[in-house]
Amino acid sequence: MENRKLKNSELDRKSVEEFREASKTPIIVILDNIRSLNNIGSVFRTADAFLIQKIYLCGITAQPPHKDIQKTALGATETVAWEYAEDVLDLVEKLKKNDIKVFSVEQAEGSIMLNDFQPQQEETIAVVFGNEVKGVQQSVVSASDGIIEIPQLGSKHSLNIAVSTGVVLWDLFVKISSIRE
Repeated sequence: MENRKLKNSELDRKSVEEFREASKTPIIVILDNIRSLNNIGSVFRTADAFLIQKIYLCGITAQPPHKDIQKTALGATETVAWEYAEDVLDLVEKLKKNDIKVFSVEQAEGSIMLNDFQPQQEETIAVVFGNEVKGVQQSVVSASDGIIEIPQLGSKHSLNIAVSTGVVLWDLFVKISSIRE
């Protein structure tokens, strides 16, 4: 028997209102100094897919509405809650004071590999993704509660920010979903 691709009308997608009212995955994404508008849009789309609680756009990271963000976000800027915060360090400290654990996604001493990282039940976590060239700022890495590293076995030492976000959010979504069951 041949498998048939589903039509968009068969996908049971949430409306904007249904998305806003849906129970969210307790993850906050922080984008710090992301240059590429397409990367920003891709992160919005991924955040929509996994019902992420919120995105913070920091530093030079562009904000919706912008045609190049919209082109890749495909409407996710209307569903996913977002906010601009100029200073990422101030944001990290604010989140930590509200009992949100902040993790930088970076290659650093003392990091824990993503496959070994286990979120705690009833905990909201924030993950920081940094600039496409420079990564997460050292001051943010130092202020974080921990560092999560994506295992990479090839000859390259980095992944595109949108790919990194997709890998991390999928992994955390699966782990958090299993805790909730």
